[in-house]
Amino acid sequence: MAIVEHFEIPADDMDRAKAFYGMIFGWSMTDWDAENTMIDKPDAGGIGGDIHKRNVVPHPTVVISVDDIDATLALVEAHGGKRIGEIQTLTDTDRYAYFSDSEGNIVGLFDSTE
Repeated sequence: MAIVEHFEIPADDMDRAKAFYGMIFGWSMTDWDAENTMIDKPDAGGIGGDIHKRNVVPHPTVVISVDDIDATLALVEAHGGKRIGEIQTLTDTDRYAYFSDSEGNIVGLFDSTE
């Protein structure tokens, strides 16, 4: 079953964005690298996310965890959506991709072979 896994917030100035969201929401964050900061999943529930250097996706997005990105992208394209870019590798087992839905919204996908 597909679930909302993660949210993403793009930023032009990483330090400014981290300070803003940390102050407003009290979020705990861990830098992954210079262009990606993970927003830790809250102990009280909910999902985690990230703040990343603005790139292909210019606005906040949700990321949906699926069993198979390839099969999901095939369904997206068969039903009027569009793949955006290529499937990217995060780790040996984790991948992500973006698509545009039937309404033009950009949505992220994530799968893992673990």
